[in-house]
Amino acid sequence: MKKTLLSILTATIAATVAIAGDVKTTTTTTTIGTGTISEYAPGSTFVVKETSGPVTYRYGQKVTYVTRKGTTLSDDEVRTRIKVGVPVHVHYATEGDARVINRVEVDED
Repeated sequence: MKKTLLSILTATIAATVAIAGDVKTTTTTTTIGTGTISEYAPGSTFVVKETSGPVTYRYGQKVTYVTRKGTTLSDDEVRTRIKVGVPVHVHYATEGDARVINRVEVDED
């Protein structure tokens, strides 16, 4: 009985260690781009004129729009406040060659 229990315990520990060895860690770094919106079509186009020139961003699964103070904009506020000519800070992650937006901060309150 003790040998059987010991064998089961050893097999369980070995399986746990094997599974833990397959865990992969992914680190995502958020970068901030600053400029003025030069092209904007909700859900498809977001281009910001930065000091280095125009930069095209891709929309992430969830994009949060906030004011400089951190107040989240409602959908109605996004429709009226996010437009060409507005200064913004774009928080994005790089996926391959794409800059994927996760947060847009309007440079006004």
